[in-house]
Amino acid sequence: MRIDLHTHSTASDGTDTPAELVRHAAEAGLDVVALTDHDTTRGHAAALAALPEGLTLVTGAEISCALDGVSLHMLAYLFDPAEPELLRERELLRDDRVPRARAMVGKLRELGVPLSWDRVAEIAGDGSVGRPHIATALVELGVVPTVSDAFTADWIADGGRAHVTKHELDPFTLVRLVKAAGGVAVFAHPGAAKRGRTVSEEAIAELAAAGLDGIEVDHMDHDGPTRARLRALAADLGLLTTGSSDYHGSRKDVALGAYTTDPEIYGEITRRATGAFPVPGAGGIRA
Repeated sequence: MRIDLHTHSTASDGTDTPAELVRHAAEAGLDVVALTDHDTTRGHAAALAALPEGLTLVTGAEISCALDGVSLHMLAYLFDPAEPELLRERELLRDDRVPRARAMVGKLRELGVPLSWDRVAEIAGDGSVGRPHIATALVELGVVPTVSDAFTADWIADGGRAHVTKHELDPFTLVRLVKAAGGVAVFAHPGAAKRGRTVSEEAIAELAAAGLDGIEVDHMDHDGPTRARLRALAADLGLLTTGSSDYHGSRKDVALGAYTTDPEIYGEITRRATGAFPVPGAGGIRA
């Protein structure tokens, strides 16, 4: 089995619609794909409606958190999307995205970048606006050569000249909420130092004690030594280890299935989940 547990669609900051994403996942030879848009589950219904035969969809979301001033992301899988406490927090996160993005555009204009809010909103479309949409606009203007180059201290990385903080959950609270909603919580790309500051191994140990299920180890932003260190840490803490592409369509240079999760780990994730269940495709079903 080929299992990719971290992808994004136009419901947040990917360039594939949910329907296109599941079709592309099947074409890439995946057996299981998780749709984990930022702070939203809006793409799930469309993905389910278009799910090809032979592909199983895992519903989820990538949720923004912060610990001691360090931003981090938590992958929440197979939770009940209607659970009120977690739903309320996701709505707060989503609603803060537009004023934050507007403020970042304002900072960029102060730095001399002729960027318009209208263009950023146009790029985001119906998705949850975020930094990748701003980065795409910066590429269009020739300010940076690639989307990744916008995520530096010069521009919109955490702590960068044009960075603006947003509403972010305490990760210990989020783990509790995800578990209460019947979901499974996996810390996304915890060693991605190129994105900014990362949390300590001690903090990961504390999250594990609080109920964290796993950490994403095999990821494009982790080099070999980082993967080895995280795998050893997970073994020490009894955490599951996942691998995922973090696919964003054409916005990032990584293919679906570039990194995958071991089938036994996937099986354990599905065994722990009680809020929702993986959905096998039957050539397109009604959501």
